[in-house]
Amino acid sequence: MTTPDADGQLAEQLLRLTRRVHRIQKHHLERCGLGVTPAQSRLLRALAHYSSPPRMADLAERMEVVPRAVTTLVDGLEASGTVRRVPDPTNRRVIRIEITDEGHRALGELRGARRSAAQEILAPLTAGQRETLGGLLNTLIDGVPHAEHSG
Repeated sequence: MTTPDADGQLAEQLLRLTRRVHRIQKHHLERCGLGVTPAQSRLLRALAHYSSPPRMADLAERMEVVPRAVTTLVDGLEASGTVRRVPDPTNRRVIRIEITDEGHRALGELRGARRSAAQEILAPLTAGQRETLGGLLNTLIDGVPHAEHSG
């Protein structure tokens, strides 16, 4: 059993790791020169999961943010030509968000930047440590214990 002090230390370590991950990802995003913020990158990744253009409300729900935040992100991405607003084919009052060809190109570069950032962050770990970390992170993310992986 862990002590409250140990739990507090773990929480501090997680916060420090989160800040490091964000800093390294931001650095790699800046190096790819697209002028896309980490939040805009997250919205592009969310858009890529849809088979047809989603509504802003759908994006807000998926990203777990308020709709106004999505509007601001879409405005910036639309100005850069990576997304566009399109009318819903069945309801003219509804606007959907679509990735442009430029957006798909940017998404590929952003994936490369994320991969590079992940490699930098995970470099000190062995393959076994990475597997263990992945299992632990899944448990923390889901909030429920995961079964041990059997070989």
